[in-house]
Amino acid sequence: MTQAKDTPPDAAGVGRLMQRIRQEIGHALVGQQAVVEQVLIALLAGGHVLIEGVPGLGKTLLVRALARSFCGQFGRIQFTPDLMPADVMGYVLYDMQRERFELRKGPVFTHLLLADEINRAPAKTQSALLEVMQERQVTIEGQSLPVPTPFMTLATQNPIEQEGTYPLPEAQLDRFLLKILIDYPAAEEEGRLVAAVTDGQVGDGLNVDAVRPVMTPEAVLLAQQVTARLTVDPRLVDYAVALARATRDWRGIAVGAGPRGAIALIRAARAAAVLDGRDFVTPADIKGVALPALRHRVVLAPELELEGIGPDRVLGEVLDGVAAPRL
Repeated sequence: MTQAKDTPPDAAGVGRLMQRIRQEIGHALVGQQAVVEQVLIALLAGGHVLIEGVPGLGKTLLVRALARSFCGQFGRIQFTPDLMPADVMGYVLYDMQRERFELRKGPVFTHLLLADEINRAPAKTQSALLEVMQERQVTIEGQSLPVPTPFMTLATQNPIEQEGTYPLPEAQLDRFLLKILIDYPAAEEEGRLVAAVTDGQVGDGLNVDAVRPVMTPEAVLLAQQVTARLTVDPRLVDYAVALARATRDWRGIAVGAGPRGAIALIRAARAAAVLDGRDFVTPADIKGVALPALRHRVVLAPELELEGIGPDRVLGEVLDGVAAPRL
């Protein structure tokens, strides 16, 4: 891997590298192109994602393939009702033989952290992730320890099974840049998936050997810097703010998006533009990321939930009702 490949000079260079990563992930994960694109947007924006979907749709495979594509470290936590904060962050243990205290780092000390079924752990354990998600550091026994960078949390939750789960607090939901919905694959994709998994393979282990490294963690950090420096027209900033503010008094929305909603729109729109190889943001970029950036930041009125109306439908009405600027 040459240094030229590791140092993307501009948005076009980052976009080409991201497309190569998308292709490499496709060697392990069949289908789910929209999900892969949104995860890559979050990676470029330096944000975290909450993935909602039933088990068996490839969430763990996606994270492992993404980590392999940029030579990143991968960590996984299976959240359960008896999981303690120390199981996530780590702890200090006294070594009797060496007669000294030793730090045992938890699984959060990684590049990509898969928090599987995060809503199965109590709020005390869920909130243990708040500091590391926001500050990229962990405090153990009064000592602040940075986690490797880039750092990204990909949390999953099952939308069907609610027994024995603990809803994520609003403060933690707001820490996720995007909430991604992963659905069943199309019939043709499901056929290719079954054929690939059952062809000469014993068991149902996750195989990412076909994924080749494209970048390094250092190159991902450079790509994030390129994304963060992308200039955004002030009219687009006003548009993002107008969308977030419109959710606060829209019919059917009990609690609207806060300022982080508009911030998430701009950050994700920048990443969407770079993923497309452009050094400028368009209104279409903001509209394209609006649903995953806002669906977890609004609370619908009870009557809409009783009617089976979801956030995406109401947010679609908001997008139609707020005029986009003409650049």
